[in-house]
Amino acid sequence: MLPDVARAWEHLQRVAQELFTRYGYEPVYTPLFEHTEVFSRGIGEATDIVSKEMYTFEDKGGRSITLRPEGTASVVRSALEHNLTANGAQAKLYYAGPMFRYERPQKGRMRQFWQIGIEVLGAAEPTADAEVIAVLWGYFEALGLPRESMRLLLNSMGDDACRPAYRDGIAAFIRAHSADLCDECDRRAATNPLRAFDCKNPACREVMAGAPLLRDELCEACASHYAAVKTHLDALGIPYVEDSSLVRGLDYYTRTVFEIQVEAGLGSQNAIGGGGRYDRLMEAYGGPATPGLGFALGFERTLLALEAAGVGIPAPPRAEVYVARVDDTVTAEVFGLAQRLREAGIAAELDHQARSLKSQFKQADRLGARFVVIVGPDELAAGEVTLRDMGTKEETRVALGIAVDAVIAALG
Repeated sequence: MLPDVARAWEHLQRVAQELFTRYGYEPVYTPLFEHTEVFSRGIGEATDIVSKEMYTFEDKGGRSITLRPEGTASVVRSALEHNLTANGAQAKLYYAGPMFRYERPQKGRMRQFWQIGIEVLGAAEPTADAEVIAVLWGYFEALGLPRESMRLLLNSMGDDACRPAYRDGIAAFIRAHSADLCDECDRRAATNPLRAFDCKNPACREVMAGAPLLRDELCEACASHYAAVKTHLDALGIPYVEDSSLVRGLDYYTRTVFEIQVEAGLGSQNAIGGGGRYDRLMEAYGGPATPGLGFALGFERTLLALEAAGVGIPAPPRAEVYVARVDDTVTAEVFGLAQRLREAGIAAELDHQARSLKSQFKQADRLGARFVVIVGPDELAAGEVTLRDMGTKEETRVALGIAVDAVIAALG
């Protein structure tokens, strides 16, 4: 990330930290690589991530190591290892950082990509589902995405009481229509049949549109949970579209799943964030039954969505004040004054390239400086400096001893 993009990433993190903290989330940072089984057990061997996309290698100790392809598995592993949910405790965590997948690079999707996400562990009530969705929706609004440009998709994937029978039914449906489906969907009948709903092949999507719907097969508990989530979203005024084809790509999801898409900027791959509930993931690592849910959003895709919506990333000036020297005889005084301004909390810059005074003014303008403090032999002889307003071009002489205070007052 070069400076412009890096500043955008930092802005997205700041907005996340401010918003997530209001909801009670705390930061967590997990390793860039883990033992491979953290992902193969948690995400699922049959998923595209594990079977095709992970960067896996053997370390010098002969152990299989994988660069993390997503954040949830690592956070849950960490929570279990450090007993964050012991004795019924609830953990609300957020993270930000790079992930790695060996995919075909395309617009908004890179092999090293950056995500921001939250996880809630120990919360089973549907209010938690609605809160997590509200945080994601509110985050994109806080960034400036217009509400009308976003679409929230919602579905329930059931649980161990109702999904196995449904999976078998979809597998049978796929086998019955194998002649009309792509080879990948045909293979999924034996590995991960629900992923056939996520196929981007238009012919496959048309066939799968006629498949049985999971929401018609939900057990009473899952149906009640799903209905409550929708009721809470309605109360919050968050619009959603029920999409029975939304299954998310990872094996650990149960019950509520959701995704936010945008209308412009990303083409057909228009999702910018999503997630869901994973009430069995902690058990997959040998821990106690612990409900969990969360979301992740992609930085690169969000940035494209913001650009398409005409939303700029705030770019604070690189310098509020520029300290300019008339000639080399005042270099020491210029250097010292710039340092005193910085120590007073002011972003200050000075010339390190022996530029002319005119060139220094141009540089100050490029940096966005509101004021230039001009230091020259004549000013120093009088014990003063010149304060130039870059907006009005007005110049004022101030005593050198109070130059820092004068700049602070001028900046307001």
